[in-house]
Amino acid sequence: MTAELKERTFQFSLRIIRLVESLPSTCIGEVFGRQILRCATSVGANYRAACRAKSQKDFLNKMKISEEEIDETLYWLELIKTAQLFPEGKLDAVISEANELCAIITAICKTTASKIRQS
Repeated sequence: MTAELKERTFQFSLRIIRLVESLPSTCIGEVFGRQILRCATSVGANYRAACRAKSQKDFLNKMKISEEEIDETLYWLELIKTAQLFPEGKLDAVISEANELCAIITAICKTTASKIRQS
């Protein structure tokens, strides 16, 4: 899963970069763009850091940051969609990928936390 999830989070970051470039050049578009760019690209960066963790607790802490960041990314995607800053239907695929990444990362966090409790 490590290499696959590294690649998925990297590709997700690239998709968000392209999305931000397509947002309207308005005050709201720019603020939303900065916010989503920061949190969405942080997901993969923190996952990579987790892969180099010194212990299971360190791994879990870094994964929890990724979990928070993907959840925040979903918030901004939903806000962009609801505010109609992007054409109808154009966000569905990226929202779907964000939801899948969120589910994967949450499952990793739960499994790791369970392993820590058992040890």
